[in-house]
Amino acid sequence: MKRWIGYGLIAASCAGCATSLSTPPVVEGAATPLPTLRFQNLGLSPRNGGQLVEPHALRPGDILLSATNGITSAGIRLITLAPVSHASLYIGDGQVVEAVGKGVRQRTIAEVLGEEDVVVAFRHPHFLPAHHEKLRAFALEKVGRPYDHVGIVLQAPFALERRLCELPLIPDAVRNACLQGIAAIQLGTYDNDGFFCSQLVLESYKQAGLPITDANPRWISPADILHMREGDVPSLKIHQPLSYVGHLKFLSVTQE
Repeated sequence: MKRWIGYGLIAASCAGCATSLSTPPVVEGAATPLPTLRFQNLGLSPRNGGQLVEPHALRPGDILLSATNGITSAGIRLITLAPVSHASLYIGDGQVVEAVGKGVRQRTIAEVLGEEDVVVAFRHPHFLPAHHEKLRAFALEKVGRPYDHVGIVLQAPFALERRLCELPLIPDAVRNACLQGIAAIQLGTYDNDGFFCSQLVLESYKQAGLPITDANPRWISPADILHMREGDVPSLKIHQPLSYVGHLKFLSVTQE
C-alpha cells in the first residue's frame, strides 16, 4: 500500500511539472551537444540558492510572491503545486498594492512582512521609470475595486485540468496552445470590475506597456508568476524572465 501511495504522489507531482528541451550552443570542432531537459522548479529559491534582503532593496514595479500558514493559502498551494499563494505589487515609497478578499487595497511593506510568513521579490529587468508611472497610476486607480470572486472560483477546476497540458516532455508551443485553449473554455474572457491578486499584477504590467505574457491576466496564478523567473520553465509563453531579487521573509511554510 505504501508503495502505491508513493507512486501516486510521484505521478501527481509530475503531472504539474512542465518541462522544456534546450540545445546548448554548438562549439566548433566539438561533438554536437545533446538537448537538455529542464524541469519546472517547484521550490521557492532559485537553482543556485536564495538570499535574504531588506525592504530597501526593493524597487518600484517589483513583484512580491508570498504565502502564510493559513488554510486558504495551504489550499491554493496544494491545488497549484507551488510554494506561493499570493502576488502583489511594490509601487515605491514603502507601499504595496494587492487584491485580497475585501478588494484591491494599498498597504505598507511593513504590514506585508508582518502578516505574511514567506515573501519573495522578483523584478522585470526591463522595467523603466516611464513604466513605473503608468503602473503606479493604474494600480492606485484600482484601489477600492472589488475582488474577482468569480475568477478565483473558476481557477480551481482550471488548476486541475491544466495538468494534462503540463505533462513532462510536451513541447513548449504545444503546452502553451493547450493551456490557452483550456483557459479560454474554463475561464473565458469575461470582463468585470474585480481583480484577484495575480490578475492585478499582470494587468498592471500590461497597462504600463510592459506585458510579461500575452496570455489573459485572468488565466495567471501566483504559481505561474513564480515559474516566469530566470532559470525556470514557464507554463505559458513569456516575453522576458523575471529576475530574482531575494527573500524578504522566510519561515517554515514551504520546503526549499
